[in-house]
Amino acid sequence: MAQAGPVASPRLTASGHQTSKPRQPRAAGLCSWGHACKRYDVPMKVAALQMVSTPDVARNLATAERLIRQAAADGAELVALPEYFCLMGQRDRDKLAIAEPDRGDALPSPDAPLQSVLARLAAELGLWVVGGTLPLRSPMPERVCNSVLVYGPQGQRVARYDKIHLFCFDDGTQRYDEGATLQAGQRPVAFTLTDRQGQPWRVGLGVCYDLRFPELFRALGQPEPCDLFILPAAFTHATGQAHWEVLLRARAIENLAHVLAPAQGGLHENGRRTFGHSLAIGPWGEVLAVQPEGEGAVMATLDRSAQATRRQQLPAQQHRVL
Repeated sequence: MAQAGPVASPRLTASGHQTSKPRQPRAAGLCSWGHACKRYDVPMKVAALQMVSTPDVARNLATAERLIRQAAADGAELVALPEYFCLMGQRDRDKLAIAEPDRGDALPSPDAPLQSVLARLAAELGLWVVGGTLPLRSPMPERVCNSVLVYGPQGQRVARYDKIHLFCFDDGTQRYDEGATLQAGQRPVAFTLTDRQGQPWRVGLGVCYDLRFPELFRALGQPEPCDLFILPAAFTHATGQAHWEVLLRARAIENLAHVLAPAQGGLHENGRRTFGHSLAIGPWGEVLAVQPEGEGAVMATLDRSAQATRRQQLPAQQHRVL
């Protein structure tokens, strides 16, 4: 069964400083991270789906469904769509017109076609589907939440994460201000999935600009370390060239975790160019798979056994003092 919810905050002293955990002798049967040792013999195949979304929601949904089916046919157990998979509008405010109420598991619903498609495909194909981001209504009528919705293999909703950090950029030629149309989320969200071999995976969620804030990924790893981070994105070409891969690899290395980053990648009909380079990264920071531009399914195999070995060799999380 999947379990999802907000991540517990670190303990703070009265002065506001985070307490460090006292080092304890390792008990028999525990790994160097202090968790029960388990054997993970069967890797999990996953797919980061890269798109070049358009102002036409119907076309985008058709592309997303085709890529999901393609990844399922290639053996993926989990698929992840990019940020704004359903719409890259002519104007930032276009997303307000397609915003849906949060219907949870009350699907299908005529006023939630995006949620209904994701849940249907997850159930039909027996997949974990990470629904990139889609706009959900917020209490503020002029703003929406940029939300990641996760559906399990029975079509049940297991997690919702609203993007916390809102992108703002102005280099004199390009200007972006997500805060004009988005309501920021408040809580980190992680969930536990069980793969087809019965192995549990702790999965932390982030979106695009969240990548620049390593404290979010540390928070996602408390009290239980994440095995995988999934980060749908629509990085600009300018910032992506400079920072995308190095930041993703840093988050993987810092946490000795896998990272799956589905992205928008190409020249969009609205004139915007996104960087693409959807990536799967291993816990040692190695690139497992990448697609530079254009739509496609970036397939990768995630190896928990290799991850456990790395965490035993370098128990960095146990060495934290701040």
